[in-house]
Amino acid sequence: MSKQVHLTLACGDYEIIRALKEGTVKPDGIELTVLTDMTSDIRHWRMIRNHEFDVAELSMSNYLMAKYIGLPFAAIPVFLHRRFRHGFIFLNATKNIRKPTDLVGKKVGLRNFQATANLWIRGILEHEYQVPHKSIQWFKQDEEEVEWSPPSGLYIQRVAAEKNVERMLVEGELDALIHPELIQPILDKDKRVTRLFPSYRDLEIEYFKRTGIFPIMHTTAIKQEVVEKYPWVPINLMQAFEKSKKAAYNRMENPRIVPLAWFRHFLEEQDEILGADPWVYGLGDNNRKNLETLMQYSQEQGLLGRKMALDELFINTAGHS
Repeated sequence: MSKQVHLTLACGDYEIIRALKEGTVKPDGIELTVLTDMTSDIRHWRMIRNHEFDVAELSMSNYLMAKYIGLPFAAIPVFLHRRFRHGFIFLNATKNIRKPTDLVGKKVGLRNFQATANLWIRGILEHEYQVPHKSIQWFKQDEEEVEWSPPSGLYIQRVAAEKNVERMLVEGELDALIHPELIQPILDKDKRVTRLFPSYRDLEIEYFKRTGIFPIMHTTAIKQEVVEKYPWVPINLMQAFEKSKKAAYNRMENPRIVPLAWFRHFLEEQDEILGADPWVYGLGDNNRKNLETLMQYSQEQGLLGRKMALDELFINTAGHS
């Protein structure tokens, strides 16, 4: 391995990959070009449809579907993006929706159906709050990353090209909206839009304490041809991602680096609730439960034909640490 292998990595611009991006952590035998200047949806599309990167942070939902239909990707259990999702169900304030079951029969918008965030939200609504995903009329704005035919009994309609689901929510064309990110009306404090769960943080903490799930949003996919040509690459990448994350944790021990008045307080609170390594990699018990739950939701919602074994989805890097 004296000659360095040149690989591209496309991912979000996260603190946990800062050391990789800046080159203070280098994967053994790999010269890594890190690309962080694109949005998640563009990155996912370019990887799934065009195979443009050697390694890419990829929607967990899209990756499951891609593996099921035989697209040439493998993955390492590096989960760069996680997020609790109770706070991402938005309502038109005039629609008299007070509790989750009020969503039954309503018109609910989304950017697309496959997004991992939306998959988690629908699954949580169904399993935690008795709101079956087929009881809702879904209106989506965008094309899906993975080609897919919706199952029978699922009402899903593409909105007109000039329409925007956030604007449709504000104007009352939609009753509610689920979205991977905070929507502009919420950021603008627009009184016409509210959350289904105003005290979402308390619900998310309770959910984690009860289930152990800090929802995985993205995994790290590698082109199959790279894995076949350089079978040592996945383990070396895994080790480098782990080192980079540890560097981020160490950096966060200095509260002066983050312009938040109570940063240290919230870091200590996070440690108390989520443990010392909330962004844990690998296939330990909590991550297995996380992934099995997501696969269950994906199968129930007609995205995945069957639940797949984790050793089908992930390269064995058990000896990485």
